[in-house]
Amino acid sequence: MSSPIRTFLLLGASGDLAGRLLLPALADLLEAEPDRRDLVLVGAGAEDWDDATWQDRVRTSFGAAEVSPATLDAVLATTRYQQTDVTDGGALSTLLASCDAPPALYFALPPAVTVKACTALLDVELPEGTVLVLEKPFGTDQASAADLNRLLTRLVPEAQVHRVDHFLGRSTVLNLLGLRFANRLFEPVWNNLHVERVDIVFDEQLALENRARYYDSAGALMDMIQSHLLQVLALVAMEPPAAVDETDLRDAKAQVLRACRVRGGDPTTAGRRARYTAGQVEGRDVPDYAAEPGVDPDRGTETLAELVVEIDNGRWSGVPFRLRSGKALGVKRKEVLVTFKPAAHVPVGLTGDALPDRLRLVMGPDRITLGLNVNGPADPLELDHVEMDVELGAGRLPPYGEVLAGVLDGDPLLSVRGDTAEQCWRIVDPVLQAWRAGDVALEEYPAGSDGPAGWS
Repeated sequence: MSSPIRTFLLLGASGDLAGRLLLPALADLLEAEPDRRDLVLVGAGAEDWDDATWQDRVRTSFGAAEVSPATLDAVLATTRYQQTDVTDGGALSTLLASCDAPPALYFALPPAVTVKACTALLDVELPEGTVLVLEKPFGTDQASAADLNRLLTRLVPEAQVHRVDHFLGRSTVLNLLGLRFANRLFEPVWNNLHVERVDIVFDEQLALENRARYYDSAGALMDMIQSHLLQVLALVAMEPPAAVDETDLRDAKAQVLRACRVRGGDPTTAGRRARYTAGQVEGRDVPDYAAEPGVDPDRGTETLAELVVEIDNGRWSGVPFRLRSGKALGVKRKEVLVTFKPAAHVPVGLTGDALPDRLRLVMGPDRITLGLNVNGPADPLELDHVEMDVELGAGRLPPYGEVLAGVLDGDPLLSVRGDTAEQCWRIVDPVLQAWRAGDVALEEYPAGSDGPAGWS
Protein backbone atom coordinates (compact mmCIF):
# COMPACT_ATOMS: atom_id res chain seq x y z
CA MET A 1 0.00 0.00 0.00
CA SER A 2 1.38 3.42 -0.98
CA SER A 3 1.35 6.64 1.05
CA PRO A 4 -2.06 8.30 1.59
CA ILE A 5 -3.19 10.69 -1.13
CA ARG A 6 -3.47 14.31 -0.01
CA THR A 7 -4.87 15.90 -3.20
CA PHE A 8 -8.22 14.88 -4.69
CA LEU A 9 -8.51 16.19 -8.25
CA LEU A 10 -12.08 15.83 -9.47
CA LEU A 11 -12.60 16.06 -13.24
CA GLY A 12 -16.23 16.74 -14.09
CA ALA A 13 -16.66 18.51 -10.76
CA SER A 14 -19.65 20.48 -12.01
CA GLY A 15 -21.56 17.37 -13.08
CA ASP A 16 -24.37 15.37 -11.48
CA LEU A 17 -22.21 12.46 -10.31
CA ALA A 18 -19.86 14.77 -8.43
CA GLY A 19 -22.60 16.78 -6.73
CA ARG A 20 -25.00 13.92 -5.95
CA LEU A 21 -22.61 11.13 -4.91
CA LEU A 22 -18.90 11.90 -4.80
CA LEU A 23 -18.80 15.12 -2.79
CA PRO A 24 -21.29 13.84 -0.15
CA ALA A 25 -19.25 10.61 0.08
CA LEU A 26 -16.07 12.60 0.55
CA ALA A 27 -17.83 14.59 3.27
CA ASP A 28 -18.82 11.41 5.09
CA LEU A 29 -15.24 10.12 4.89
CA LEU A 30 -13.69 13.32 6.23
CA GLU A 31 -16.26 13.47 9.02
CA ALA A 32 -15.54 9.87 10.05
CA GLU A 33 -11.76 10.33 9.81
CA PRO A 34 -10.80 13.87 10.88
CA ASP A 35 -7.09 13.21 10.28
CA ARG A 36 -7.85 13.38 6.55
CA ARG A 37 -9.08 16.99 6.74
CA ASP A 38 -5.80 18.26 5.30
CA LEU A 39 -6.90 16.76 1.97
CA VAL A 40 -6.98 19.40 -0.76
CA LEU A 41 -10.03 19.18 -3.01
CA VAL A 42 -9.51 20.54 -6.53
CA GLY A 43 -12.46 20.69 -8.90
CA ALA A 44 -12.16 20.95 -12.67
CA GLY A 45 -14.81 21.16 -15.35
CA ALA A 46 -15.97 22.82 -18.52
CA GLU A 47 -18.18 25.38 -16.77
CA ASP A 48 -16.77 28.87 -16.12
CA TRP A 49 -17.31 28.91 -12.37
CA ASP A 50 -15.80 31.42 -9.96
CA ASP A 51 -14.66 30.51 -6.45
CA ALA A 52 -17.98 31.49 -4.89
CA THR A 53 -19.95 29.20 -7.22
CA TRP A 54 -17.65 26.27 -6.50
CA GLN A 55 -17.75 26.82 -2.76
CA ASP A 56 -21.55 26.93 -2.91
CA ARG A 57 -21.52 23.52 -4.62
CA VAL A 58 -19.20 22.08 -1.99
CA ARG A 59 -21.26 23.61 0.81
CA THR A 60 -24.51 22.18 -0.64
CA SER A 61 -23.07 18.69 -1.19
CA PHE A 62 -21.42 18.57 2.24
CA GLY A 63 -24.65 19.86 3.77
CA ALA A 64 -26.49 16.88 2.30
CA ALA A 65 -24.11 14.66 4.28
CA GLU A 66 -24.81 16.65 7.47
CA VAL A 67 -21.16 17.06 8.41
CA SER A 68 -19.84 19.20 11.22
CA PRO A 69 -18.79 22.82 10.63
CA ALA A 70 -15.18 21.81 11.35
CA THR A 71 -15.14 19.37 8.43
CA LEU A 72 -16.77 21.83 6.03
CA ASP A 73 -14.53 24.73 7.06
CA ALA A 74 -11.38 22.63 6.65
CA VAL A 75 -12.29 21.79 3.06
CA LEU A 76 -13.48 25.27 2.13
CA ALA A 77 -10.21 26.75 3.39
CA THR A 78 -8.15 25.03 0.67
CA THR A 79 -10.52 23.91 -2.09
CA ARG A 80 -10.51 25.57 -5.50
CA TYR A 81 -12.00 25.14 -8.96
CA GLN A 82 -10.37 25.53 -12.36
CA GLN A 83 -12.14 25.66 -15.70
CA THR A 84 -10.41 23.03 -17.84
CA ASP A 85 -10.80 21.26 -21.15
CA VAL A 86 -10.17 17.76 -19.80
CA THR A 87 -9.44 16.41 -23.29
CA ASP A 88 -6.56 18.85 -23.86
CA GLY A 89 -3.11 17.70 -22.80
CA GLY A 90 -1.79 21.21 -22.24
CA ALA A 91 -4.74 22.15 -20.04
CA LEU A 92 -4.36 18.97 -18.01
CA SER A 93 -0.63 19.58 -17.62
CA THR A 94 -1.32 23.04 -16.22
CA LEU A 95 -3.97 21.64 -13.89
CA LEU A 96 -1.67 18.92 -12.54
CA ALA A 97 1.22 21.35 -12.11
CA SER A 98 -0.97 23.46 -9.84
CA CYS A 99 -1.35 20.56 -7.37
CA ASP A 100 1.10 20.54 -4.46
CA ALA A 101 1.06 16.74 -4.09
CA PRO A 102 0.48 13.73 -6.38
CA PRO A 103 -3.29 13.56 -6.83
CA ALA A 104 -6.00 10.99 -7.03
CA LEU A 105 -7.35 11.95 -10.44
CA TYR A 106 -11.06 11.05 -10.45
CA PHE A 107 -12.78 10.91 -13.87
CA ALA A 108 -16.40 11.82 -13.04
CA LEU A 109 -17.04 12.03 -16.78
CA PRO A 110 -18.99 10.21 -19.49
CA PRO A 111 -17.09 7.09 -20.62
CA ALA A 112 -16.15 8.48 -24.04
CA VAL A 113 -14.81 11.70 -22.50
CA THR A 114 -12.81 9.66 -19.97
CA VAL A 115 -11.07 7.83 -22.81
CA LYS A 116 -10.26 11.13 -24.53
CA ALA A 117 -8.90 12.56 -21.28
CA CYS A 118 -6.71 9.51 -20.67
CA THR A 119 -5.42 9.71 -24.25
CA ALA A 120 -4.53 13.39 -23.69
CA LEU A 121 -2.60 12.40 -20.56
CA LEU A 122 -0.14 10.44 -22.72
CA ASP A 123 1.48 13.80 -23.52
CA VAL A 124 1.56 14.87 -19.85
CA GLU A 125 4.27 14.11 -17.32
CA LEU A 126 2.23 12.75 -14.43
CA PRO A 127 3.58 13.34 -10.92
CA GLU A 128 5.01 10.13 -9.47
CA GLY A 129 2.37 8.42 -7.34
CA THR A 130 -0.61 9.77 -9.31
CA VAL A 131 -3.67 7.54 -8.96
CA LEU A 132 -6.33 7.24 -11.69
CA VAL A 133 -9.94 6.57 -10.67
CA LEU A 134 -12.53 5.55 -13.27
CA GLU A 135 -16.27 4.98 -13.13
CA LYS A 136 -17.89 2.08 -14.96
CA PRO A 137 -18.53 1.09 -17.67
CA PHE A 138 -14.92 0.13 -18.37
CA GLY A 139 -15.22 -0.02 -22.14
CA THR A 140 -18.23 -1.10 -24.17
CA ASP A 141 -17.14 -4.69 -24.90
CA GLN A 142 -14.18 -6.97 -24.25
CA ALA A 143 -12.03 -5.50 -27.02
CA SER A 144 -12.56 -1.88 -25.96
CA ALA A 145 -11.96 -2.78 -22.30
CA ALA A 146 -8.64 -4.34 -23.29
CA ASP A 147 -7.75 -1.20 -25.27
CA LEU A 148 -8.61 1.00 -22.28
CA ASN A 149 -6.52 -1.17 -19.95
CA ARG A 150 -3.50 -0.90 -22.25
CA LEU A 151 -3.96 2.88 -22.34
CA LEU A 152 -4.16 3.16 -18.55
CA THR A 153 -1.07 1.07 -17.91
CA ARG A 154 0.88 3.34 -20.26
CA LEU A 155 0.08 6.11 -17.80
CA VAL A 156 0.53 4.48 -14.37
CA PRO A 157 1.09 0.96 -12.98
CA GLU A 158 -2.02 -1.23 -12.60
CA ALA A 159 -1.83 -0.90 -8.80
CA GLN A 160 -2.46 2.85 -9.22
CA VAL A 161 -5.62 2.35 -11.30
CA HIS A 162 -8.90 2.20 -9.38
CA ARG A 163 -11.90 1.03 -11.40
CA VAL A 164 -14.71 2.01 -9.08
CA ASP A 165 -17.60 -0.32 -8.27
CA HIS A 166 -19.51 0.99 -5.27
CA PHE A 167 -21.11 -2.46 -4.87
CA LEU A 168 -17.76 -3.50 -3.45
CA GLY A 169 -18.07 -1.14 -0.48
CA ARG A 170 -16.02 -2.62 2.33
CA SER A 171 -18.84 -3.63 4.73
CA THR A 172 -20.67 -5.68 2.09
CA VAL A 173 -17.46 -7.40 0.99
CA LEU A 174 -16.45 -8.29 4.54
CA ASN A 175 -19.96 -9.52 5.40
CA LEU A 176 -19.83 -11.96 2.48
CA LEU A 177 -16.32 -13.11 3.33
CA GLY A 178 -17.05 -13.44 7.03
CA LEU A 179 -20.19 -15.48 6.42
CA ARG A 180 -18.48 -17.88 4.03
CA PHE A 181 -15.05 -18.37 5.45
CA ALA A 182 -15.38 -17.77 9.20
CA ASN A 183 -18.20 -20.29 9.76
CA ARG A 184 -17.60 -24.01 9.58
CA LEU A 185 -21.35 -24.43 9.05
CA PHE A 186 -21.39 -22.98 5.51
CA GLU A 187 -18.16 -23.64 3.65
CA PRO A 188 -18.51 -27.49 3.63
CA VAL A 189 -21.90 -27.20 1.86
CA TRP A 190 -20.94 -24.26 -0.41
CA ASN A 191 -20.77 -26.41 -3.56
CA ASN A 192 -22.76 -28.29 -6.17
CA LEU A 193 -23.33 -31.31 -3.91
CA HIS A 194 -25.59 -29.23 -1.68
CA VAL A 195 -26.58 -26.03 -3.53
CA GLU A 196 -29.47 -26.17 -6.01
CA ARG A 197 -29.22 -22.64 -7.39
CA VAL A 198 -28.02 -19.13 -6.66
CA ASP A 199 -30.01 -15.98 -7.45
CA ILE A 200 -28.40 -12.52 -7.37
CA VAL A 201 -31.13 -9.92 -7.71
CA PHE A 202 -31.15 -6.12 -7.77
CA ASP A 203 -34.71 -4.99 -8.44
CA GLU A 204 -35.35 -1.25 -8.08
CA GLN A 205 -38.53 0.77 -7.72
CA LEU A 206 -36.75 3.76 -9.25
CA ALA A 207 -37.51 4.42 -12.92
CA LEU A 208 -35.35 6.30 -15.44
CA GLU A 209 -35.03 9.40 -13.19
CA ASN A 210 -33.75 11.72 -15.98
CA ARG A 211 -30.78 9.46 -16.84
CA ALA A 212 -31.74 8.82 -20.47
CA ARG A 213 -28.46 10.19 -21.82
CA TYR A 214 -26.53 7.35 -20.21
CA TYR A 215 -29.08 4.63 -19.52
CA ASP A 216 -30.70 4.45 -22.95
CA SER A 217 -27.35 3.56 -24.50
CA ALA A 218 -26.58 1.02 -21.78
CA GLY A 219 -29.64 -0.80 -20.46
CA ALA A 220 -30.01 -3.11 -17.48
CA LEU A 221 -27.61 -5.81 -18.71
CA MET A 222 -24.69 -3.44 -19.24
CA ASP A 223 -25.52 -1.07 -16.39
CA MET A 224 -25.96 -3.64 -13.63
CA ILE A 225 -25.24 -7.26 -14.58
CA GLN A 226 -22.03 -6.80 -16.58
CA SER A 227 -20.44 -4.85 -13.77
CA HIS A 228 -22.03 -4.99 -10.33
CA LEU A 229 -23.75 -8.37 -10.22
CA LEU A 230 -20.88 -10.31 -11.78
CA GLN A 231 -18.60 -8.79 -9.15
CA VAL A 232 -20.96 -10.01 -6.42
CA LEU A 233 -21.08 -13.44 -8.08
CA ALA A 234 -17.30 -13.60 -7.94
CA LEU A 235 -17.36 -13.02 -4.17
CA VAL A 236 -20.11 -15.59 -3.65
CA ALA A 237 -18.50 -18.31 -5.78
CA MET A 238 -14.74 -17.82 -5.46
CA GLU A 239 -12.38 -20.25 -3.77
CA PRO A 240 -11.12 -19.28 -0.30
CA PRO A 241 -8.34 -16.70 -0.68
CA ALA A 242 -5.20 -17.10 1.41
CA ALA A 243 -5.58 -13.54 2.68
CA VAL A 244 -7.95 -10.60 2.32
CA ASP A 245 -5.57 -8.39 0.41
CA GLU A 246 -5.37 -6.82 -3.02
CA THR A 247 -3.51 -9.80 -4.52
CA ASP A 248 -5.17 -12.90 -3.10
CA LEU A 249 -8.75 -11.61 -3.04
CA ARG A 250 -8.61 -10.24 -6.57
CA ASP A 251 -6.84 -13.37 -7.84
CA ALA A 252 -9.66 -15.50 -6.42
CA LYS A 253 -12.28 -13.31 -8.11
CA ALA A 254 -10.45 -13.45 -11.44
CA GLN A 255 -10.19 -17.23 -11.29
CA VAL A 256 -13.92 -17.79 -10.87
CA LEU A 257 -14.84 -15.22 -13.53
CA ARG A 258 -12.58 -16.97 -16.04
CA ALA A 259 -14.62 -20.14 -15.44
CA CYS A 260 -17.96 -18.36 -15.85
CA ARG A 261 -20.02 -18.48 -19.05
CA VAL A 262 -23.65 -18.26 -20.16
CA ARG A 263 -25.76 -21.26 -19.24
CA GLY A 264 -25.69 -23.96 -21.91
CA GLY A 265 -23.42 -21.85 -24.13
CA ASP A 266 -26.43 -20.34 -25.93
CA PRO A 267 -26.84 -16.56 -25.53
CA THR A 268 -30.36 -16.68 -27.01
CA THR A 269 -31.71 -18.96 -24.29
CA ALA A 270 -29.55 -17.96 -21.31
CA GLY A 271 -31.03 -14.49 -21.00
CA ARG A 272 -34.24 -12.54 -21.39
CA ARG A 273 -35.09 -8.85 -21.46
CA ALA A 274 -38.05 -6.53 -21.02
CA ARG A 275 -38.98 -2.84 -20.90
CA TYR A 276 -41.50 -1.16 -18.62
CA THR A 277 -44.63 0.54 -19.85
CA ALA A 278 -46.73 3.12 -18.01
CA GLY A 279 -47.90 2.23 -14.53
CA GLN A 280 -47.71 3.13 -10.86
CA VAL A 281 -44.92 2.51 -8.37
CA GLU A 282 -45.79 3.16 -4.73
CA GLY A 283 -48.62 5.46 -5.75
CA ARG A 284 -46.64 7.61 -8.18
CA ASP A 285 -47.32 7.60 -11.91
CA VAL A 286 -44.48 6.30 -14.06
CA PRO A 287 -44.61 7.05 -17.80
CA ASP A 288 -43.88 4.52 -20.51
CA TYR A 289 -40.09 4.17 -20.76
CA ALA A 290 -40.23 4.54 -24.56
CA ALA A 291 -41.98 7.92 -24.15
CA GLU A 292 -39.45 9.35 -21.68
CA PRO A 293 -37.52 12.47 -22.86
CA GLY A 294 -34.21 11.50 -24.44
CA VAL A 295 -35.17 7.86 -25.07
CA ASP A 296 -34.93 6.41 -28.58
CA PRO A 297 -37.73 3.81 -28.69
CA ASP A 298 -36.20 2.10 -31.71
CA ARG A 299 -33.03 1.32 -29.80
CA GLY A 300 -34.90 -1.34 -27.83
CA THR A 301 -33.16 -0.66 -24.53
CA GLU A 302 -34.15 -3.11 -21.81
CA THR A 303 -35.01 -1.92 -18.29
CA LEU A 304 -35.18 -5.47 -16.89
CA ALA A 305 -32.58 -8.10 -17.68
CA GLU A 306 -32.05 -11.64 -16.55
CA LEU A 307 -29.03 -13.80 -17.33
CA VAL A 308 -28.32 -17.35 -16.21
CA VAL A 309 -24.66 -18.31 -16.08
CA GLU A 310 -22.71 -21.37 -15.00
CA ILE A 311 -19.24 -21.88 -13.56
CA ASP A 312 -17.18 -24.65 -15.08
CA ASN A 313 -15.19 -25.89 -12.12
CA GLY A 314 -15.37 -28.70 -9.63
CA ARG A 315 -17.16 -26.68 -6.97
CA TRP A 316 -20.01 -25.27 -9.05
CA SER A 317 -20.47 -27.42 -12.16
CA GLY A 318 -24.18 -27.79 -12.90
CA VAL A 319 -25.40 -25.02 -10.55
CA PRO A 320 -27.31 -22.19 -12.28
CA PHE A 321 -26.50 -18.64 -11.17
CA ARG A 322 -29.36 -16.30 -12.11
CA LEU A 323 -28.49 -12.60 -12.32
CA ARG A 324 -31.44 -10.22 -12.52
CA SER A 325 -31.81 -6.46 -12.35
CA GLY A 326 -34.59 -4.12 -13.33
CA LYS A 327 -36.19 -0.71 -12.87
CA ALA A 328 -39.71 0.49 -12.00
CA LEU A 329 -40.63 -2.79 -10.34
CA GLY A 330 -43.26 -3.16 -7.65
CA VAL A 331 -40.99 -4.56 -4.96
CA LYS A 332 -37.46 -3.45 -4.10
CA ARG A 333 -35.29 -6.56 -3.83
CA LYS A 334 -31.50 -6.47 -3.45
CA GLU A 335 -30.16 -9.82 -2.37
CA VAL A 336 -28.18 -12.98 -2.90
CA LEU A 337 -30.39 -16.04 -2.45
CA VAL A 338 -28.72 -19.45 -2.05
CA THR A 339 -31.22 -22.30 -2.38
CA PHE A 340 -29.96 -25.63 -1.08
CA LYS A 341 -31.00 -29.04 -2.37
CA PRO A 342 -33.86 -30.82 -0.55
CA ALA A 343 -33.04 -33.08 2.36
CA ALA A 344 -31.83 -36.47 1.12
CA HIS A 345 -34.35 -38.29 3.32
CA VAL A 346 -37.24 -37.12 5.50
CA PRO A 347 -38.28 -39.86 7.96
CA VAL A 348 -41.73 -41.37 7.54
CA GLY A 349 -44.06 -39.85 10.09
CA LEU A 350 -42.99 -36.25 9.66
CA THR A 351 -45.78 -34.50 7.82
CA GLY A 352 -45.94 -31.28 5.86
CA ASP A 353 -43.65 -29.94 3.19
CA ALA A 354 -39.91 -30.07 3.79
CA LEU A 355 -38.99 -26.94 1.87
CA PRO A 356 -35.42 -26.39 0.66
CA ASP A 357 -33.20 -24.48 3.09
CA ARG A 358 -32.55 -20.96 1.86
CA LEU A 359 -29.86 -18.50 2.81
CA ARG A 360 -30.64 -14.90 1.92
CA LEU A 361 -28.03 -12.15 2.05
CA VAL A 362 -29.80 -8.81 1.75
CA MET A 363 -27.78 -5.84 0.51
CA GLY A 364 -28.31 -2.36 1.91
CA PRO A 365 -29.13 -2.53 4.75
CA ASP A 366 -27.21 -5.76 5.10
CA ARG A 367 -29.10 -8.65 6.64
CA ILE A 368 -28.87 -12.45 6.65
CA THR A 369 -31.92 -14.71 6.73
CA LEU A 370 -31.73 -18.50 6.99
CA GLY A 371 -34.89 -20.49 6.22
CA LEU A 372 -35.11 -23.90 7.93
CA ASN A 373 -37.60 -26.70 8.56
CA VAL A 374 -38.46 -27.29 12.23
CA ASN A 375 -41.16 -29.08 14.19
CA GLY A 376 -44.39 -27.10 14.27
CA PRO A 377 -45.81 -25.53 17.45
CA ALA A 378 -49.12 -27.42 17.43
CA ASP A 379 -48.31 -30.89 16.10
CA PRO A 380 -44.66 -31.81 16.80
CA LEU A 381 -44.67 -34.22 13.86
CA GLU A 382 -45.78 -31.55 11.38
CA LEU A 383 -42.96 -29.57 9.78
CA ASP A 384 -43.01 -25.81 9.89
CA HIS A 385 -40.75 -23.48 7.89
CA VAL A 386 -39.17 -20.67 9.90
CA GLU A 387 -36.61 -17.96 9.19
CA MET A 388 -33.79 -16.88 11.43
CA ASP A 389 -32.93 -13.28 10.75
CA VAL A 390 -29.99 -11.11 11.81
CA GLU A 391 -29.10 -7.56 10.87
CA LEU A 392 -25.47 -6.88 10.04
CA GLY A 393 -23.44 -3.79 10.75
CA ALA A 394 -23.98 -1.00 8.27
CA GLY A 395 -20.32 -0.01 8.30
CA ARG A 396 -18.89 3.39 9.13
CA LEU A 397 -19.39 4.79 5.67
CA PRO A 398 -21.76 4.51 2.70
CA PRO A 399 -20.42 2.48 -0.26
CA TYR A 400 -18.91 5.44 -2.14
CA GLY A 401 -17.23 6.60 1.06
CA GLU A 402 -15.62 3.18 1.51
CA VAL A 403 -14.41 3.22 -2.10
CA LEU A 404 -12.92 6.71 -1.69
CA ALA A 405 -11.13 5.59 1.47
CA GLY A 406 -9.42 2.84 -0.52
CA VAL A 407 -8.50 5.29 -3.27
CA LEU A 408 -6.99 7.84 -0.88
CA ASP A 409 -5.12 5.11 1.01
CA GLY A 410 -3.69 3.76 -2.24
CA ASP A 411 -5.35 0.40 -1.51
CA PRO A 412 -6.87 -1.25 -4.61
CA LEU A 413 -8.49 -4.11 -2.64
CA LEU A 414 -12.03 -2.95 -3.49
CA SER A 415 -11.24 -1.78 -7.01
CA VAL A 416 -11.91 -3.86 -10.11
CA ARG A 417 -8.70 -5.21 -11.62
CA GLY A 418 -8.18 -4.82 -15.35
CA ASP A 419 -8.34 -8.51 -16.24
CA THR A 420 -11.61 -9.05 -14.37
CA ALA A 421 -13.18 -6.07 -16.13
CA GLU A 422 -12.36 -7.76 -19.42
CA GLN A 423 -13.71 -11.12 -18.21
CA CYS A 424 -17.05 -9.55 -17.28
CA TRP A 425 -17.38 -8.26 -20.84
CA ARG A 426 -16.39 -11.67 -22.25
CA ILE A 427 -19.31 -13.24 -20.37
CA VAL A 428 -22.00 -10.83 -21.56
CA ASP A 429 -20.73 -9.90 -25.05
CA PRO A 430 -22.50 -12.81 -26.82
CA VAL A 431 -25.76 -11.94 -25.07
CA LEU A 432 -25.53 -8.26 -26.00
CA GLN A 433 -24.85 -9.22 -29.61
CA ALA A 434 -27.86 -11.54 -29.69
CA TRP A 435 -30.12 -8.88 -28.20
CA ARG A 436 -28.92 -6.19 -30.58
CA ALA A 437 -29.52 -8.54 -33.51
CA GLY A 438 -33.11 -9.06 -32.35
CA ASP A 439 -32.59 -12.76 -31.65
CA VAL A 440 -34.24 -12.38 -28.23
CA ALA A 441 -37.65 -10.70 -27.98
CA LEU A 442 -38.00 -7.49 -25.97
CA GLU A 443 -40.94 -8.18 -23.65
CA GLU A 444 -42.92 -5.59 -21.67
CA TYR A 445 -44.17 -5.18 -18.12
CA PRO A 446 -46.25 -2.46 -16.45
CA ALA A 447 -44.31 -0.22 -14.08
CA GLY A 448 -45.07 -1.35 -10.54
CA SER A 449 -45.44 -5.02 -11.46
CA ASP A 450 -43.04 -7.90 -10.78
CA GLY A 451 -42.07 -8.10 -14.44
CA PRO A 452 -43.56 -9.71 -17.54
CA ALA A 453 -46.15 -12.44 -17.14
CA GLY A 454 -44.48 -15.81 -16.96
CA TRP A 455 -41.24 -14.58 -15.41
CA SER A 456 -40.55 -16.10 -12.01
